[in-house]
Amino acid sequence: MPRVALGAVALWVAAVSGAAVEAGVFNPTTFTLDNGLQVVTVENARAPIVVHTLWYKVGAADEPPGKSGVAHFLEHLMFKGTPTVPSGRFSKIVAANGGSDNAFTSQDYTAYVQRVASDKLELVMRMEADRMTNLRLTDEKAAPERGVVQEERRQRTANSPSAQLYERRRAVTYLRHPYRIPVIGWKREIDGLTAEDALAFYRRHYAPNNAILIVAGDATADEVRRLAEKYYGAIPRRPVPRRVRPQEPDQLAAKRITMKSPLVRVPSVSITWRAPSFAAGETRHAYPLLLLSDILGGGSTARLHRRLAIEEKAASGAGAGYLGTALDMGEFSVSASALAGGDIVRIEALLKEEIGQILQHGVTEAELARSKRAMLAGAIYARDGLRAAPRAIGRALTTGRTIADVEAWPERIRDVTAAAVLDAARAVFVERRSVTAVLLPGSSG
Repeated sequence: MPRVALGAVALWVAAVSGAAVEAGVFNPTTFTLDNGLQVVTVENARAPIVVHTLWYKVGAADEPPGKSGVAHFLEHLMFKGTPTVPSGRFSKIVAANGGSDNAFTSQDYTAYVQRVASDKLELVMRMEADRMTNLRLTDEKAAPERGVVQEERRQRTANSPSAQLYERRRAVTYLRHPYRIPVIGWKREIDGLTAEDALAFYRRHYAPNNAILIVAGDATADEVRRLAEKYYGAIPRRPVPRRVRPQEPDQLAAKRITMKSPLVRVPSVSITWRAPSFAAGETRHAYPLLLLSDILGGGSTARLHRRLAIEEKAASGAGAGYLGTALDMGEFSVSASALAGGDIVRIEALLKEEIGQILQHGVTEAELARSKRAMLAGAIYARDGLRAAPRAIGRALTTGRTIADVEAWPERIRDVTAAAVLDAARAVFVERRSVTAVLLPGSSG
């Protein structure tokens, strides 16, 4: 499961892949099967290729207590076979037919993806529908895959000080909400996961009425309907638990964590605030926050990099990120890395100065217009490929939004005013709600 990055890269992904492109570009067709499976088709006949994606409205934040990592563990185990497609054969069959496949787990959803020639759509749909209901697991199958997950955690987290700090920062940001728990899980809880844990999670959440099928590419809506009814339509709906999560209490005091590691060469600092998302909290602030993150951190000409790296020559780079595509609350962050031998205290002060400037003066009409142009221009590129539409629509539908929200993204970006950006900044940039994370060279002892 890829880690969500902060800064300009995350902003671009949120804007292009996780929000939408020009209204009317996707023009999806949607219907719902009798068993509750929502089906979405995005027709694009530029090449004889389709991307078949199945999204489940369940992720790491829906795991039972003490079983952290089970959603991601199950994602791995979904390739361990059914009576008709034995363990390890799913990906091999896709590859043998000239395609590729992938899967990923987030806090709020789990998705399975195949990219194949359009005449292989029926093949992958049959196999994906098969493992929605016929997965077979044993501890003998599960144990090696648990080892794979453990090694993944070692490589991505245990050997990365920045990943460790990110994990600790998330745990400090949230007191009660399960977003405080890493998607991959805590090591000791991963160690105890069993095949039965995964199967229980599978039986509880993997049902057609808890899933969304999205097909993009060289397939008509009528063809997708026919195949979906043939393969998915035969699967009965099952009771699925409501997504009820603990509500996060207000943060009454600013928080700070400092971590040292001999693997760190230059210090870095980030300041994070919980923020409304597109689906939760004061959602009217979401689009202004997306633009604000671009104005602050959208590349080498953005405010933070220009001030800290170019004018003050205090940092090697600086940026901002808004994570607004969550089912529950999102986050807004600013961050910077020092030059070799740089003063991290000064860098932090400069970050706060720039936030103070926003709170006092807001953003200019010129930089707001520039940010809108950049976002809308960048979003246009999404129409050329087949991955943007499934990601945009899948993220939206698994986190409480609608296709209409996806299609309206450009219009809503255009409607944002400088006053709305200032209003959003003042709602989010509250000192007592901040979490500052500092990473320093040195011994952790």
